[in-house]
Amino acid sequence: MPIQRQHTVAFTGHRTYAGEAQALLCQLIRRLAEEGYTTFLSGMAAGFDLAAAEAVVALRNEGLAIQLVAVIPFASQSASFSGADRARFRQIVAEADEVILLADKYERGCYQRRNDFLVDHAAALVAWYNGTRGGTQYTFLRAMKRGLALHNLSPTIQPDPRLFE
Repeated sequence: MPIQRQHTVAFTGHRTYAGEAQALLCQLIRRLAEEGYTTFLSGMAAGFDLAAAEAVVALRNEGLAIQLVAVIPFASQSASFSGADRARFRQIVAEADEVILLADKYERGCYQRRNDFLVDHAAALVAWYNGTRGGTQYTFLRAMKRGLALHNLSPTIQPDPRLFE
């Protein structure tokens, strides 16, 4: 299935996400679907990525006309997850409308390539970004620089505007 960027949303967020904004996330996904977004990309990391993917699957199963694409940076990504997160990962992969595997094995830079893929194939980004450094910050800033519509659900902090200079 070719991804139509103008109808696609990507997710990025911290591994420490523990469901704090799940109701708000579901509301936002519904609103984005009403605005014409039909494809949702998850990078499948533990935390926010898995929670967002589960929300898409649940809403799709309720009849919302949306699809989930699991973007996996390398084949054994879930090997370091907790047992519960590995089970969630497997379930989401089984229920995804499409799975894109970017590399057969771990390679240096594979997470950044995954994050680049998410931003390059989406018109909007839904984030759980609290202002700390790391992959979520990289993805959020890249999306901002590329002009994606940004939706940050984290109430903790809004990013320092100097980061975008």
